[in-house]
Amino acid sequence: MIRVFKHYVPNAVVLLGVIDFAILLVAAECGWLVRAAQLDMIPKSIATRLPQLAAFALPLSVAMVAVGAYQADVLVSVRQAVMRLMVAVSLGVIFLSLLYFFMPTVTLWRSSLFYAMLFAMGGLVTARLLFGKMLGGERFRRRVVVLGAGSRAARLGALEQANGASFVVAGYVAMGEPAVMVPAAVPRADIPNLAAFVVELGATEVVLAIEERRNALPLKDLLRVKTTGVHVNEFSTFLERETGRIDLASVNPSWLIFSDGFASGRMLSGMVKRAFDIAASGLLLALVLPVIMLTAMAIKLESRGPAFYRQRRVGLYNEPFDILKLRSMRQDAEVGGEAVWAQERDPRITRIGRFIRKVRIDELPQCWSVLKGEMSFVGPRPERPQFVEELEQQLPYYAERHMVKPGITGWAQINYPYGASIEDARHKLEYDLYYTKNYSPFLDLLILLQTLRVVLWPSGAR
Repeated sequence: MIRVFKHYVPNAVVLLGVIDFAILLVAAECGWLVRAAQLDMIPKSIATRLPQLAAFALPLSVAMVAVGAYQADVLVSVRQAVMRLMVAVSLGVIFLSLLYFFMPTVTLWRSSLFYAMLFAMGGLVTARLLFGKMLGGERFRRRVVVLGAGSRAARLGALEQANGASFVVAGYVAMGEPAVMVPAAVPRADIPNLAAFVVELGATEVVLAIEERRNALPLKDLLRVKTTGVHVNEFSTFLERETGRIDLASVNPSWLIFSDGFASGRMLSGMVKRAFDIAASGLLLALVLPVIMLTAMAIKLESRGPAFYRQRRVGLYNEPFDILKLRSMRQDAEVGGEAVWAQERDPRITRIGRFIRKVRIDELPQCWSVLKGEMSFVGPRPERPQFVEELEQQLPYYAERHMVKPGITGWAQINYPYGASIEDARHKLEYDLYYTKNYSPFLDLLILLQTLRVVLWPSGAR
């Protein structure tokens, strides 16, 4: 994997992204040449057109990230890939057509965009057909040796089989666990030299996945493996990197304290983030005000009660604040004001409410909370005080998610469906802790882009 700031990106995704960008450059050039031939123009040096070609390729590359064209499940499905690519290319071309009015010298001619779009679609789909299986093969996956044969080792075996896995287990070594859950594991006693065994398997990494670490760390073995140039990793750190979340079942306080993350040098990035929040929330409120007002009118026409309502939430450092939302449930949804989890196909949700929840229109008034500084665009979802009190008692480290401002969208929101139970809250907390630990402007940008995917393909909205 390649680490961009604090976030890991699989090698196959990076390689495919480079290939896609090159294809888009070629598609833009071919589109320009076709249109130039129709106009009987004599093509000049390609160097003079590089800014226009890059102006075509860059927005389309960003659009592909935004619609989830590099998601693990999309990379293994040609049908899904074609659908996402069509949406991405269409959005990119529409954006460039509008941009042409403001900067015609920087972008391609509008008349050549159609041809460039056709070449781009053909090239991108062909790349998926030619390279899809190869990029998902073992050649582009790291080979790891797992020290352990218990439940943790079995979890790594299951993770290896998941779509988009960036590693393959080259072998398991049983370290004397009382309950062996990986039958293929080789007993440590049968391996004369563990370092040589790892090298012979062609592994580039060893993952320590033993069940009980007290007085059981094979320090001599790990030191010898390390000196051969093979990377040695701990189970929780490995899972964090591979899954993009912090595994609550294996993590402990000492790991959170001593592991990389929770950097203190956030003053500059925090100032940049606040400046973005102010500018973006103000602009977005101005743009979507007609949508908010039309939705409010539709809510009033469908059911009795106010179109807007305020709800108490828990924010930064556990401080309460009120958010403004468009009402999506009946007026009597919560009898006596008692908070109730939203369920799938919740009968309390109105017809208008079901629609605005799926496309996230009900969240738009929260931009006012962002403008006031109570929220950010990106951060953990703010929960109600009743739920927070319950979750802090049942989930470890839940209070740590309040060390950053809550957000309209976030790492958990784009990676996990709407939570409606303690177990759902546990999974979302794992993603929230990852964001809190590995925050960077790059991760914020990635989340903002990927929010478009959640809006276009709603998953778990209730």
